[in-house]
Formats: sequence, C-alpha cells, structure tokens
Amino acid sequence: MYPVQELSQVVDISKTETMDRGTDALKSHVSGCKEMSIRQTRRGWFQELLGCEARTEFKYFIGENEIAHSLEESDCFCRVCCTPVHPYTMEVKELNTGAEMVSVDRPCRCAFGGCKCCCYQEMTITSGGQEIGSIKEDCWYCVPSFQTFNPDGAPVYKVHPPSCCGGICFNCCTEGNPCGKGCCKVPFRIYPADQQDTDGDAPYIGKILKKPKSVATEIFTEANAFDVTFPDGASVPEKGVIIGASIFINSVFFEGD
Repeated sequence: MYPVQELSQVVDISKTETMDRGTDALKSHVSGCKEMSIRQTRRGWFQELLGCEARTEFKYFIGENEIAHSLEESDCFCRVCCTPVHPYTMEVKELNTGAEMVSVDRPCRCAFGGCKCCCYQEMTITSGGQEIGSIKEDCWYCVPSFQTFNPDGAPVYKVHPPSCCGGICFNCCTEGNPCGKGCCKVPFRIYPADQQDTDGDAPYIGKILKKPKSVATEIFTEANAFDVTFPDGASVPEKGVIIGASIFINSVFFEGD
C-alpha cells in the first residue's frame, strides 16, 4: 500500500504522463489551435451512387491551410453488408511528412439507438501507439448522447445535439433559420462531464458542427464537412479525442444513407 503522500505523487505523475501523450505532429498543430475544419472528400462518389459504400477520406484544415489527411482502412464485404456498423481503423497523417497525428479504431457494435443496455457504439483514439482517450454512446431515450473518456476511463466531456422541451426533443433552431440553411446544420455540443444541466440554453464549451456542402455533393455523395471548436483549456490529447469524435459522429449519423 502507498502512503497518502506517495499515492498522491503517483496520481500526479500518471496524470502528467497522460496529458503529455500525443505525437509531435499532433502537438505542433493543435496545441494552440482553437478551431479546425474537417472535410470529407468525394472519393468513390460513383461507387456510392450505385449503392456501395466507399472508403471514407478526410482532409483537415486550420484556417485555409490543409494540415493532414486520412483514409479509412476496412474490409469491402463489411462496408457493403454492415454499412452503418462496420468496423474500421483510420490514421490521420500530417500532410507533408506522413507522420501520424491520431489513429482511430471503431469496432463492430449494434447500431446506435435509444434504450439500449449494452453493445454501445464506441471508438478508441490513440497517438504514437498510446491511447489518448475514447468516445462511447450513452444509454439515451430521446436525444442521442455520448461521452468521451481519458485513458484511465474517467469521463471528460459529454457530447450531444442541442435539445429542448426538457431534453426530449432535438432543437433545430440553434444554428439559424430552421427553414433556411440553418436546418441543414447539425450541431453536437460539448459539455464538461460533470455538468448536470445540458438541456436547452445550458452553457457549452465546444462544438462539432456538421454543415452543408453544395447541393450536388449533398444529393449524389455522402461527403460531409465539420467545423470543430475545441473547449478552452483542452489539452493536446483531449483535442485529439475530439478530432476522433468528429470521425465517429460522421460514421454513426451520416454514413450508409
């Protein structure tokens, strides 16, 4: 057994090691970054037009500068037969050097849905071979909800769309006119894990916003675009997990239509 003082030191060292995780490529790009844009390419659009799911490819931007790209690694049979829930891995690589920023691993789980008691949708995010966190579906009833966790399994953030009517309805008016372009935007707000009230106009600290692309892109492809706003004070590993959460949200909600 550790004495109290030594146990405190062990906890502090463990926390410091966790906060220091992340490759140099990840640290160099997101350490001072407040916002990032993630844009899915139209790769395999003709294949998808015929009804076959193509491998997902993303480009990552800070401002107008492209910094990284990623391409899904998955089995063709699983993509075709188990599109909404198929397992895959993806490595986000720095654009010029090919150095890893983060890697994600999504196992096959039951499709997301309310009132589940097990087999939740989840994804593990690593960087440099070390886990930096994960995201997992909650047990929810009306509005889908997720939580992110640090490598020790402690919850860090809650993530869900804005809600109204006491949390039983999705609020489609938060991004502007619901009868105009605002209706094509789908926000996922980020809250501290210990915040009890996350309904209605409750304050939030970050956001993953799915925004519309061109009409042709929306109709004939599944190429999506996301604007990510990181929480103030988020560490490099926590930002890496939010990048992974954006990829996860795309898979759960917007692929396999």
